[in-house]
Amino acid sequence: MKRNIPDSIVVAGHRDYDVLHAIAGDILRRAGDQAALAARVPAMLRCCVDDVIMTPKTGRRAYEKLEKTEKTYIGTRVEIELRAMLNLPRGRLDTVILGHDVDIKHTMGSNWMIPTEAVGHPCILVAADEPRAVCYLGLVVARPDYLTHGQNKDAKKSVSAEGFANIYWLLRDHPYPPNFWRTIPPEAVESIFAGRSGNERMMSLFREVQRVPITRDVVEAVAQQRDFMRRIRSDNGRGTRDHLAREGILLLSGQYDAPLIASLGLARCTGSEFISCRPDSQSEADLAAQHGIAVDLSPN
Repeated sequence: MKRNIPDSIVVAGHRDYDVLHAIAGDILRRAGDQAALAARVPAMLRCCVDDVIMTPKTGRRAYEKLEKTEKTYIGTRVEIELRAMLNLPRGRLDTVILGHDVDIKHTMGSNWMIPTEAVGHPCILVAADEPRAVCYLGLVVARPDYLTHGQNKDAKKSVSAEGFANIYWLLRDHPYPPNFWRTIPPEAVESIFAGRSGNERMMSLFREVQRVPITRDVVEAVAQQRDFMRRIRSDNGRGTRDHLAREGILLLSGQYDAPLIASLGLARCTGSEFISCRPDSQSEADLAAQHGIAVDLSPN
């Protein structure tokens, strides 16, 4: 998304304020409140992108690796998911809010493409900025004077530089869950996927990324196996957890090891997340033992 977005001029007295303020109020009511919207939209966007990347099946780890048709589908998926999240009906355009035909536009780039049929109508503008891990949700009446003069081969126009000031923002530069593989050094990613077996890759993952919650989806992507959860569990001394314990590394489950995770002062994990750490002292190793997990500190 554009880095230099002007402040919105859609305030009381602006020609679009009444309609956009009313639509914004209905969206917030449907979401629950501002806090609920700010939590649900970013999570929805992350899911829409990751479900198309499909790392476990394709081995791809970035939006940039997608085919053009897949990138287009993300926009369709966001439209569907947003309607479902807000319980919005279908309409002549994408939906109807307070009697207004409303189009839903999504972009992973710096602007939105507005079709001719949406000109003159309110639009919900959604954007996800993968490199910066921020997202946007805004409203605009797609007036011709807010749009560029040029158009693409489908006769779609973009929001002009001046038109950006006429967007009523619900979320702007709002954090959303980053692509996990962008959060760790490239050399660590290379080391993780260099493993020849699921066990080797899993061990490398939890060696390279410690004290950070790791989702089940990431585990599946790294294991690249049908029974990928088996690699997490103790497996008669053969599982990832067993091997790492012998190296002095604890591999903990948010579902089963929450008390120990809290006692060690690690980041809170959901029931479907995992976290690893190398105990800093014998007292931490003893704490793990009290919770039934033996870890060898001799490698230190």
